[in-house]
Amino acid sequence: MVGHKRGSIALSATYRTQVPQEIFSCPLPLQRPTENNELPMIDDKKDQYNYNGQEIPKDALKKLLKYTNLKLKTKGKEIDVDKGQLSGIVFVSERNRLELLHIALRFQSPPKVEVFCLAEIFGVTNDFKKVCLEDSGCFTDNHLIYVSTKEPAKERRQPWTAVYQTNLHTGVTDRLTPPETADLSPSVSPSKKMIAVASFQGKAGGWGGEIEDLKTNIYVMDVKSPHTRRMVVKNGGWPTWGSDNVIFFHRKDDPIIHPKGYKFPKDVFWGVYRVDIRNGVIKRVTPPSFDGFTPAAIDANRVAVVTVREDSQGLGAARVVDQFRQIEIFDSSNGHSTKITQNTISSKADHFNPFLMNGGKLIGYHRGRSDKLSFDQAVERPFQTLDSSLPDVDLFRVSGVFPSISKDGKRLAFVDNELRAVWVADSNGLHIAYEEDGPDRLFSPVWNQREDTLYVCVGPPFNRKMQVNIIAITNVSKYRRQSYALTDQFNNAFPSSSPDGKKLVYRSTGKDGFKNLYIMEDSKRGVVNGREPRRLTKGKWTDTQCQWSPKGHWIVFSSTRDKPAGAPELDQGLDPGYFAVYLVKWDNPNVLVRVMTSGSDISGHVNHQCFSPDGRSIIVTSDLAGVSADPISLPLIEHSVRSYGDIFYIDLPEDHLVKYQDGQYKYGGHIRDVKKFTRITHSRYEYSTATWTRFTTQDPNRAWSMRFPAGDFTSACPYLRRDGGESCHMIGHLALPRRYC
Repeated sequence: MVGHKRGSIALSATYRTQVPQEIFSCPLPLQRPTENNELPMIDDKKDQYNYNGQEIPKDALKKLLKYTNLKLKTKGKEIDVDKGQLSGIVFVSERNRLELLHIALRFQSPPKVEVFCLAEIFGVTNDFKKVCLEDSGCFTDNHLIYVSTKEPAKERRQPWTAVYQTNLHTGVTDRLTPPETADLSPSVSPSKKMIAVASFQGKAGGWGGEIEDLKTNIYVMDVKSPHTRRMVVKNGGWPTWGSDNVIFFHRKDDPIIHPKGYKFPKDVFWGVYRVDIRNGVIKRVTPPSFDGFTPAAIDANRVAVVTVREDSQGLGAARVVDQFRQIEIFDSSNGHSTKITQNTISSKADHFNPFLMNGGKLIGYHRGRSDKLSFDQAVERPFQTLDSSLPDVDLFRVSGVFPSISKDGKRLAFVDNELRAVWVADSNGLHIAYEEDGPDRLFSPVWNQREDTLYVCVGPPFNRKMQVNIIAITNVSKYRRQSYALTDQFNNAFPSSSPDGKKLVYRSTGKDGFKNLYIMEDSKRGVVNGREPRRLTKGKWTDTQCQWSPKGHWIVFSSTRDKPAGAPELDQGLDPGYFAVYLVKWDNPNVLVRVMTSGSDISGHVNHQCFSPDGRSIIVTSDLAGVSADPISLPLIEHSVRSYGDIFYIDLPEDHLVKYQDGQYKYGGHIRDVKKFTRITHSRYEYSTATWTRFTTQDPNRAWSMRFPAGDFTSACPYLRRDGGESCHMIGHLALPRRYC
């Protein structure tokens, strides 16, 4: 059964925490832990992801009840708000298969919470029916202010995030961000007359590929004339108003040098600052010896801040309280600080993105629920369907990384997020096909296109100097498995089977140490014991992540071969950058087509490409849409891959499929860049390693399709803490993620 015309795309996510997130609150001040000093604000359901909350001002809540559609009007009355019997929170939830803003109505008597998405409140107009991301909800007197990715950026490789306002009375939506730039993190002043944003405006080149410190600027606009805006802080993010004249914000510091000449143990920290926008005077609020970020102002002097006071000892290590993200209050007038979440019952958890509630009597934030998942439980959870921008293609997320679906659609393989075991979903259920003793040992499984054989890379995925071998696992679904090595030297990865199953293309460092493409002429015997592969590409660059086309004529791969001379050796200190997608004839390396770049100057990343089942399109993981959230507000995991961005769809030019013309190859080295693309996913997380099958998620004959429940799904975290607390935490300090290549 072929569904939705063109089947399904399976993908994996990074940065998404092991356990679902919930919004909690605790009272201010808080002196000691008690059982009831922390309350969940939204859901009793344990499978929901709720985060980035803000309290709805009473006047705005009353207007929502008065003017919006009947469904919300019948839920509460304005007098309930005045009496304190009804309050509201605007927050992000993933309950509707996208990361969208929702409104929670919290009733006191009897206690209950009802949740509505914006489409239910304002109606399913063009503004609220697009596949997009929504974030950072807040209110002026008459408008909901928020971030959305509903409109493409004007330039390639720039964020789609823009600030919009929706009228609480009419539901009319207007864009506040100028069309040539992108904004994040809107904040409304106490008088409701001004809006501050973290903006890429005024930043040379806009987003420059930053994956941790965005180096945005802070702009202020008048609510009545939002298109007249002025910069108040250069290099700042996450603005929050202490008064109509004072803004708190965060930025990453320059290296700190002690007056006596020595450096602090860690060179660079995040800090929270205070600026008086009348005179531009900036003052540091948090100490320079530990991290402070994502502030929430209480008044002109006090601010709630997320802190990490101590570095942890490494992946999987137990952490003490000060090694978690905690919320503290700092007073800029006297330097005093007060610990808050350290005194809650959940002190050994990471707490994110605080906000004020109930006139400053409560502090809100989100954190992971207390569920603990074992290694097996992290994988043995349902897949989750997602909304796609492609109406004829299903989209779903697996509970691991590197998904691969057999050509007949009967078997789905993936690697758990510890990169320790290869899992297979087939007619026998979900089972381990191959396992190593520890983490960071397996990646990139792929099926032979004709046989019940899996190929997988064995070795450390992030070190090009270490040996990585490709192994074959035969009779995967028959439980008569045998595994043996197909390579025995060099660093080899990303195998892909020819349509007849007889050959493999793969990436290898080879004898010269450069990552190029090779053809293994016999996929059963491999290139061991002196047998040599046929070299397909050759150059002092990186060719990687290769896949054979369904009809067998072409191989698609990612390469840095066109990186311009003089470009930095490393992009953000991680990899060469300048990855573009190419097609090469499997039997003639002189026939080469450059399919797509990210930036107009070839900068950026287009990686992990995959053919559609009919070979007429490809999907890629790319930073074509920049970033969609301030990265420091997310869980950062050292084990994660590099932050590519989202999944994009490209139609291949018809003439790339032409084999011969008058006895000659039509494309003999000519370059043809595809300009048009479709953004499939919109996420604050990082999506990568997607695969495409011709079978639908609703196909009852595909065993893996049975893993889609009616409920939600939680993605696994790379490591569980050994002390039994929550996982998916910052390791070391704020370690930059690495990438698979």
